[in-house]
Amino acid sequence: MSSTPARTVSNPVIPGFHPDPSICRVGEDYYLACSSFEYFPGVPLFHSRDLVHWTLIGNALDRPEQLRLPPGAASSGGLYAPTLRHHDGRFWLIVTNVSADGNMLFTATDPAGPWSDPIRLPGVHGIDPDLAWDDDGTCRCTVAGVSQYRIDPLTGETIGEPRRLWSGAPGAKAPEAPHLYRIGDYWYLLIAEGGTERCHGVSIARGRTPDGPFEPCPDNPVLTHRGTDHPVQNTGHGDLVQGPDGSWWMVFLGVRPQGGTPGWHVLGRETFLAPVTWVDDWPVVGEVALDMAAPPWPLHEPAVEPVRDDFDSGELAHGWISPRSRSTAHCTTGERPGWLTLRARGDSLDDPEVTFLGRRQQHLSCRARVLADPSDGRGGLAVRLDERHHYEIETEPGQVRVIARVGTLRTVVASHPTPAGPVVLRVDMTATRKVTDPRQGPDTVTLGVEDADGGYTELAALDGRYLSTEVAGGFTGRVIGTYATLGTVRFDWFDYEPVED
Repeated sequence: MSSTPARTVSNPVIPGFHPDPSICRVGEDYYLACSSFEYFPGVPLFHSRDLVHWTLIGNALDRPEQLRLPPGAASSGGLYAPTLRHHDGRFWLIVTNVSADGNMLFTATDPAGPWSDPIRLPGVHGIDPDLAWDDDGTCRCTVAGVSQYRIDPLTGETIGEPRRLWSGAPGAKAPEAPHLYRIGDYWYLLIAEGGTERCHGVSIARGRTPDGPFEPCPDNPVLTHRGTDHPVQNTGHGDLVQGPDGSWWMVFLGVRPQGGTPGWHVLGRETFLAPVTWVDDWPVVGEVALDMAAPPWPLHEPAVEPVRDDFDSGELAHGWISPRSRSTAHCTTGERPGWLTLRARGDSLDDPEVTFLGRRQQHLSCRARVLADPSDGRGGLAVRLDERHHYEIETEPGQVRVIARVGTLRTVVASHPTPAGPVVLRVDMTATRKVTDPRQGPDTVTLGVEDADGGYTELAALDGRYLSTEVAGGFTGRVIGTYATLGTVRFDWFDYEPVED
């Protein structure tokens, strides 16, 4: 008699550059927000019914008056670590803009938007702000460090002086990402510590009141993969939530390093899920598995995302993002029906103001293609980490070229003649699956061009390590997209699809 194999689901539950997850439950629905750093629109928002399958429903900060990212805003600046909560019939989102305006609070009755204009909190100092309300309605904002303010969330005013709270292990690096909860008889203060690199972890303390004193868990950190060879590293920045059956779960960030030593992650910090049990009123985080046992409730798989965006809609899909700003004067689908039109602002991807429209890379191996018309300009298809780390295949009338920018070095790697008219540009990311040399990179980025008959000409195969956080630094991940660096470039369609090994 054969048994039915146990069903599994994939972890990370939100792959690609989706760090610092914050989650809330409203009835049968779950909502989750992530950091977006220098990209506009800011703070992607997801919806789920099962904690496993998530659908992007919008970006909370999608108007210029909500999100100021000045031309001088550095990559990996911008929006840090939102907290998303539901209280008193409305959604509350608090986040830090480290490049301008500091801590800001937004509200909405529908998490898909629209969200309010910002309520500024000039008296709240520190990143990673959290919101929690006690039984008498007092609102507490807790920030990295760890300190706590009493605030009026409707005005942003602080009430009294900040209070210093438990800040993790003595001497531990970067106590941050605080979340305060009332669970049972205790108030719990959950934090990250150790820095968001390989020593990242989650620790917790509890007290009888929301302002402490707090007693640390004797088994801290309750989650870390430091010093292990687990395929998921940098685990931290967690948030707790109850499942549909009353069980407890944690969402948190992690990375999937590939290649040799020290290992390079290219997708950024991703959102993972793990089960939580309670022992002696302390949370115990279960196994973090890439293939995780399906939870014991009905799963709600969303519609499969289409491979192709034909730019037929008057509005761009929620997943398209641009560095710092995006105006219809430089980026529109309304000028030529069924085409994306980009007008150049900067003359290369080295320029912080370059016209670029991209989407997060979400698979270790994948392929992106565009049909570009460079008749009136110059532009192409790029894989971007920041201004100093990007690969692109660029077209102008009569030729294409591959350009690599790594730190202070910028070079044209290859060029190739093309006939007049639109051209199909292609980039393939192929993950390293078998390491034969400790110096082997995480993947290979191959750039080329397709002809009218579907034939493919590879122009360059580049080491992917140079578009990784371990090389470039910072907090983001790869974004793949279209750009213009001279005149006007138009794109008929954009394909993105995972590639199976």
